[in-house]
Amino acid sequence: MLAFANQKGGVGKTTSTVNTAVVLARRGFRVLLVDSDPQGNATSSLGVEKQELAGETYDVLVDEAPVAECVSRDVRPSLDLLPTTALLAAAEVELVNADHAQYRLRNALTAALDDYDVVLIDCPPSLGLLTVNALTAADGIIVPIQCEFLALEGVSQLVTTIDRVHQQLNPSLDILGVLMTMYDSRTRLSAHVVDEVRRFFGERMFSTLIPRSIRLAEAPSYGKSIVEYDPSSRGGIAYASYVDELIARAALTPSPRAVPSPEHALT
Repeated sequence: MLAFANQKGGVGKTTSTVNTAVVLARRGFRVLLVDSDPQGNATSSLGVEKQELAGETYDVLVDEAPVAECVSRDVRPSLDLLPTTALLAAAEVELVNADHAQYRLRNALTAALDDYDVVLIDCPPSLGLLTVNALTAADGIIVPIQCEFLALEGVSQLVTTIDRVHQQLNPSLDILGVLMTMYDSRTRLSAHVVDEVRRFFGERMFSTLIPRSIRLAEAPSYGKSIVEYDPSSRGGIAYASYVDELIARAALTPSPRAVPSPEHALT
């Protein structure tokens, strides 16, 4: 299980989670994407109608409903979604006095792991109980960081939270990689930020830089990932390249039951 986390908003976290999920599904992995952000942007980005959901993340966390009863199945071939609506915002309040509240998501997903090769969790832009649940469930974390001024502001706080979760709740948790987003090759600032992040995280930073792109910004409004909306764009090519790195770094292997999409050649 991999969590995409950064308490700073607007860093391309949801875009990265969604595109990672779609590319992996096209490459033969059976994927579950968990939308754990009350804004529900991952749900919307995949074109899922929130008014027609059979269940959602709130039901899993608060009512302890089985994941299998709440997922939206095959939102793409080989890709299931545990969707979210604004109702999830109430979960942090309702769970505050619950026993073992930090383990709710992990316990629910553990029961569903046999159905998937990869589980990806899109975290909210905060370090509250929803993010702690995601970090407690995850084996690794991907940290998207935008190539802009003050990019590292708050990252040290995230690292501190990760260390605490590692020590107290999830000994296997670690940062799998740092993904640089919104890179603009025309500016010195982007190059400077990349250098600063590389000095801070070293080899944990992915080599692929996700560019700032209008096409990337447009894709969610059509309910599509960039690899569906414009796979030959700079953003589409970059996300495909980064997923190559992710597969190698995490040693991911698709199960025989998953069938690659015929569009695999595009990604």
